[in-house]
Amino acid sequence: MRSLLRLLLLFLALPAAVASEALPAPRPNLVYMICDDLGYGDVHGLNPERGKIPTPNVDRLAAQGLTFTDAHGGSSVCTPTRYGIQTGRYAWRTRLQSGVLDGSAPPLIAEGRLTVGELLRRNGYRTAAIGKWHLGYRYDRAAGAAPEKGDDTAEAATGKAGIPVGTRVLGGPVTRGFDAFFGFHHAREMRALVENDRVVEDLEPVDMLPRLTQRAVAWIGERAPEAKAGKPFFLYLAFNSPHTPIVPAPAWKGRSGLGDYGDFVMQTDAAAGEVLKALDAAGLAESTLVFFASDNGCSPAAKVASLERQGHYPSARFRGYKSDIWEGGHRIPFVVRWPGVVRPGASCHQLVCLTDLMATCADLVGAKLPDDAGEDSVSLLPLLKGEDRPVREAVVHHSIAGRFSIRQGGWKLERCPGSGGWGEPGDAEALKQGLPDVQLYDLAKDDGEQTNVQSEHPDVVERLAALLEKIVEDGRSTPGAPQKNDVAVDVRKADGKGGGKKAVKQKAGKPAKP
Repeated sequence: MRSLLRLLLLFLALPAAVASEALPAPRPNLVYMICDDLGYGDVHGLNPERGKIPTPNVDRLAAQGLTFTDAHGGSSVCTPTRYGIQTGRYAWRTRLQSGVLDGSAPPLIAEGRLTVGELLRRNGYRTAAIGKWHLGYRYDRAAGAAPEKGDDTAEAATGKAGIPVGTRVLGGPVTRGFDAFFGFHHAREMRALVENDRVVEDLEPVDMLPRLTQRAVAWIGERAPEAKAGKPFFLYLAFNSPHTPIVPAPAWKGRSGLGDYGDFVMQTDAAAGEVLKALDAAGLAESTLVFFASDNGCSPAAKVASLERQGHYPSARFRGYKSDIWEGGHRIPFVVRWPGVVRPGASCHQLVCLTDLMATCADLVGAKLPDDAGEDSVSLLPLLKGEDRPVREAVVHHSIAGRFSIRQGGWKLERCPGSGGWGEPGDAEALKQGLPDVQLYDLAKDDGEQTNVQSEHPDVVERLAALLEKIVEDGRSTPGAPQKNDVAVDVRKADGKGGGKKAVKQKAGKPAKP
């Protein structure tokens, strides 16, 4: 009787809104593979006519699973999208109103905010984050670490802003829902390899992708006995590639015939293949739900003009690249494999966003999210099970300069005159050219965003603008009690000064270069 009472008290001690209501049996293991700056058109299966880089492993994953053709990062740059993946909330609700975090920034995920790692851990999962974090943590300088170096130094720009081995990490992934962490903060501090909460090695950037892959493969093997015994795992694997520094390993140099970027994409595809092989070898492929995606579009640092001259279009048919409000900035490859549930070789054309992974995981384990968690997350489980219907009312997009866009159905309203990012024309230049201060595209007819029809459909502009304002004011875009944003949010930003690198600085830290 006392044992039963003790179990009851332990159950009641969990936050009621995240305790499992009816755990599906069996619960799948979960693997996220998130690439860094991999364009929609970099996956050959998504871009067969205008893509020249072989990606056999991701193509095979798509043949075994479901490909989303209208999937988006929460932003056109790194940190905001990763915040949404972890929390199910748009990052523009936080202090990060533009750009990304640098090494001096405190954690963007507030202490106590529910993350997907914590959600799953409370529901019986072993959790690990391997790879790039880029959500803010600090080094314990009092413990003897060297002073921070400026982001504009040549050393930092090549990913060599070294931090002494032994330095303690404050506010890292192990404080935000993960049992274990093995990786680095962001590209400018890539040499500082961290395990759990300590810098353990000064690593050359060219060695990072192989090291992350090796650790992921080993971790899956280590977890296999537990997983087979009924304790599933969640692996958040965030590759450093093909982001700068673009450093394919010697064995991959020259493989693509398109230069270092093409070689690095091929190496990234091979890394994904190694993880899939590890699941096969451990006998876990049939019981594991795999998500493969990118955080945003391909970076201009990939020398896209040269790639396009050679016949490879990293954004496929879409306009723009990383940083931009246009589709190429945030439309991403997104493939899901779940044997026995997801129909092999299927495609889904419904509008989805990576913020939706939080609600999807909650749905998988039978948990109900509280009102103050996953405010912008919608479960994709119906789509994974084969339904073909809209699951979200709209998606809000955000550019590096903090420009807003909202997508509903085929309509896309952009609250800026230009790219909102590094693309041409930038917003200031677009205004000089006399372009309207908003853009409206009918993506059903014009997914290349070539014809602005805002003057022809003022009613659509007004309706979408009002919906965007409501989503901001409500503090959420999903049903539930209204919430507060962390800061005041200005969706208009009608000063015409966006779209350039000088326009994207914010209090949380200088934005990183592409």
